[in-house]
Amino acid sequence: MAVELTREGAVAIVTVARPEALNALNTETNERLANVVSELSADDAVRAVVLTGAGETAFVAGADIAEMQHFSAEQARRFAALGQAVMSGIEAAPQPWIAAVNGFALGGGCELALACDIRLASEKAKFGQPEIGLGITPGFGGTQRLPRMVGEGWAKYLVLSGRHIRAEEALRIGLVQAVHPKDDLMAQAMKLAAELAAKSPLAMRYCKAAVHAAVSSDLATGQGVERDLFALAFASADQSEGMAAVLEKRPPEFTGH
Repeated sequence: MAVELTREGAVAIVTVARPEALNALNTETNERLANVVSELSADDAVRAVVLTGAGETAFVAGADIAEMQHFSAEQARRFAALGQAVMSGIEAAPQPWIAAVNGFALGGGCELALACDIRLASEKAKFGQPEIGLGITPGFGGTQRLPRMVGEGWAKYLVLSGRHIRAEEALRIGLVQAVHPKDDLMAQAMKLAAELAAKSPLAMRYCKAAVHAAVSSDLATGQGVERDLFALAFASADQSEGMAAVLEKRPPEFTGH
C-alpha cells in the first residue's frame, strides 16, 4: 500500500511507502494520504502524528514525474488541487503533525513537510523545490508556504534556482526545527510526539488555529482570533484540569473537553 498507517498509543505513524519510486507522490498516493488525514482528524484517540518516508533514501522525492509527463493542463490542475487538499488537510488537522524527514524532501516532498506543524530532519536530509528544472512551478503549496516559513528571499532562491539545501542549512533558515543523526530521527520524533500527545487536545487545536491566523491575517484580526480562543479555553474541562494540576503539583489528565 502506498501509505502505511500504524499506531503506538495516542501517536499515529504515517509512512509514505513507495520506496521503489523514492516515495514519489502520484494520484493514488495522494488519494490515500487524503483518506488517512481525514481518518486521523476524526479520531479523538489520536493526539499526535508522525509522518515519514519508507526506505533509506527519501522522505518524499517529489511528485511522480512518470505520471505527470503527459498531463494536459486540466489534468495538471486536478492533480495540483488534490495535492493541495492533502497539504491543507494536514495543516487543518486538530492534532500536531511532525515530519520526520529521513532523506530527500524535494518538490512535493518539501511541500508535504511544509504542511506539517513541526519538521525534524535527519542529518542526511536534503530539501528543495526543483520544479523549475522540469519547466513547471511547484503545485502543492510550495510557493505559498515556503515564503511564510523562511521569508521571500530564501523562498525565491529555492524556487527560482531549483537548488537543494542540506539539513543544517534548512535548520539555519528556519525550514526545520532540529537535525538528528539518521539512526536517532524516528526515536526523537516519537519522543516529541509523545510529549505533544500529553497536552490538552482542545488547547492544541486552538493553538494551531491561532498561529495559522497569524500568517493569514493582519495583527488586529489575529489578536481577535487569539482572544476568542483564549476565552473558549476557559469554558473547557481541560482548562480546569490543567490549572488544578499545576497548583496541586501533579501531572494533568487531559480529556479534550
